[in-house]
Amino acid sequence: MTRAAALPAIGLETLTDGGQRPADVARGIAAFLAQAERTLDIAVYDVRFETDAGALVLAALLAAVQRGVRVRLLYNVAHPGPIPVPPPPETAPEAIEALPVETRGIAGVPDLMHHKFVVRDGASVWAGSTNWTDDSWSRQENVIVTLDTREIAYAYSLAFEQLWTSGIVEHTGDVEPRPQDVDGARVRAWFCPEYGEALSHRIAKHIGKAKERVRIASPVLTSGPILGTLVEVVQEGRSDLAGVVDDTQVDQVFHQWRTNGVSEWKVPLLRTVLEGAPWSGKGSVPWTPRSVHDFMHAKVVVADDTSFVGSFNLSRSGERNAENVVEIRDEGVSGRLAAYIDEVRARYPRATPPGSEGPGGARPAPDRPS
Repeated sequence: MTRAAALPAIGLETLTDGGQRPADVARGIAAFLAQAERTLDIAVYDVRFETDAGALVLAALLAAVQRGVRVRLLYNVAHPGPIPVPPPPETAPEAIEALPVETRGIAGVPDLMHHKFVVRDGASVWAGSTNWTDDSWSRQENVIVTLDTREIAYAYSLAFEQLWTSGIVEHTGDVEPRPQDVDGARVRAWFCPEYGEALSHRIAKHIGKAKERVRIASPVLTSGPILGTLVEVVQEGRSDLAGVVDDTQVDQVFHQWRTNGVSEWKVPLLRTVLEGAPWSGKGSVPWTPRSVHDFMHAKVVVADDTSFVGSFNLSRSGERNAENVVEIRDEGVSGRLAAYIDEVRARYPRATPPGSEGPGGARPAPDRPS
């Protein structure tokens, strides 16, 4: 695990498969929670407190309650059908509801409450791609970003209140992505589903205009605007493009495309992207309730000096989920995240194009339309 504080108000923590112990990450989360004086608003897709590491985070929450902090916890209620991308949560609703904090389950129908963020005292944010489970903390690639800025925290608070009030994903994330200066960096907070399509186009625009480098870590690549732009970058050689995906999940999505026929037009685009640039693919273990959950789970895009990091898979379904992304324009932050993606890429073999036999194989598994 590498740790970096790019700026005093912006912190980055990057996780790799086997690179850190669950307790180490849990202690970091607990330390963030321990500084709360008034409020903790938490939205986490997948959370388990029943492990030794999870107990460290739970203890911090209970201590906060005991000192008078108002704690509210949003969590995703499991979708009734199989959803391999993203994999279904491990959260036990009965365990969450038994906690001495205010809770609200958000039904993942038709779209998921896929956030992973905390707003502390309306002034600081903990966010990124990391769920609160042992596998997330030890066996998955993930990124954690912290921001000590009231303006960005306020945006996250608005998104939280929309979910807390409505209890459903639809029409939430209606928070304008206004730019804020954070110690010299230009930062925006993006939320889905209301700004989902705009976010995909924003990321695609930055990928398309990058002159030097583009680095991407995403479990899958199914967003039409992003795929189309990546094809142009590959064919025109606009910049140094490279990335890493989860090969198993890419194959699952490809099977879905072939089965439903709705998105089959994306197959040649994805094949062109994966064959035309150096992409690595992690052959993660296909999801089952008892399997190790070792997905390539980071969601990061670096385009020159601008980075996008958060919970958003680069997918059509991601646009419709409750998601969040922090856009950071800063050379130091982008340099660290690009180096992290290259580190992860080096761990895994070449990604296999859709339908090819490889580390992930061609494993049929249904999914919602992507």
